[in-house]
Amino acid sequence: MTSQAKELAGTELGLYVHIPFCATTCDFCAFYQKRPGRWDIENYLDGIATELNSYPAAEFNRVSTIFWGGGTPGLLAPKDIEVLGAMIRDRVGNAVSEWTVEMAPITVHPDRIRVLREMSVSRISMGVQSFDDALLSSLGRLHPRKQIFRAWDILTECGFENVNLDLIFAIPGQDDRALLNDLRQAIDLGPKHISTYCLTFEEDTALYVKLSEGKVAIDEEKEARQYRLAWETLEAAGFAQYEVSNFAQPGFACQHNINTWRMQEWIGVGPSASSQFAGRRYTNPPSLQDWRGALSDGTLAQQRIDQIDLTPEILSADALAFGLRKNEGLPLDIALGPWDDRALYRYELFPWLKSLEDEGLATIQNERIILTIEGRLVADAIGSEIMERMGEEIFSCSA
Repeated sequence: MTSQAKELAGTELGLYVHIPFCATTCDFCAFYQKRPGRWDIENYLDGIATELNSYPAAEFNRVSTIFWGGGTPGLLAPKDIEVLGAMIRDRVGNAVSEWTVEMAPITVHPDRIRVLREMSVSRISMGVQSFDDALLSSLGRLHPRKQIFRAWDILTECGFENVNLDLIFAIPGQDDRALLNDLRQAIDLGPKHISTYCLTFEEDTALYVKLSEGKVAIDEEKEARQYRLAWETLEAAGFAQYEVSNFAQPGFACQHNINTWRMQEWIGVGPSASSQFAGRRYTNPPSLQDWRGALSDGTLAQQRIDQIDLTPEILSADALAFGLRKNEGLPLDIALGPWDDRALYRYELFPWLKSLEDEGLATIQNERIILTIEGRLVADAIGSEIMERMGEEIFSCSA
């Protein structure tokens, strides 16, 4: 079996559960979310049970990773976490290699964390974003700096060793000294994993409105500088970068995300959750009401959005875009994809890959293509160019 077949065969299956509830919307967040009432939560839990049962039971035997994202999963009461966890265990069992739950510092309470521990959750990802109260306020975050340390103590006391901390950089008003202070405080806590994300201005967010009104501005020079500062600081502290935004102590890389980047399969349940399963990619309606209604009347499969049939060409294009974000890069036979010489000529893929190397953005060695540091700084732009070169024609032919 070629490396292409091994990495694109879909042998791993992940389970993603989207929990859409938030107490408030952060200025930078564009994910579907809503403030829940009791009826919303009960309706949601009933819907998850129905959607899980809509998939073949045998498929869940090969689930290797679970990820609960949001929204704010920690907004669920302990009894609701238990109900949701029982649904998952009934379908999947406990034989998974990794089970991650996202938490906001303000939702980390001993009763919730103990329930997660008893459910065999193995990994907590906590959205810290910053240790600076003024910056947290500017992002619309509810937690103050002191809450981060309180949450960390609770996680430690409850026995969670595998904890990720999310940080954001290039925040308006955040200079290099402030970022370095955030990084050092995160490192000093002793997490196994740290993710650092450049602040993005997504449409339909409060931050985007501020940008359009001229209240904040994008500073690309600052972004590049702070990318480097974050990478250098974390690597010096023993965190190995394995993807543009992700750093881990040895043995603690997020396997769920790695499998996703390798174009393995995953089932996503909940409103707005996406799936890549059984040769198709699709997204549930981004509305609790629409999602629940479609489950009730049996029309969810028809009401999902962005539905496409996955071809080897699509998987290879995505494997290239996401694979180049990883420090290990990817094998050339995946990068070059399953196209014949005529297709390669049409996409101009050969000369384009060589141009990345000539410009110092990538290296090609041992049959792998790997982005350099300079290339990782513009990984998003490289991914966009891949889609421009290959994506439009591929997707128009397969929709």
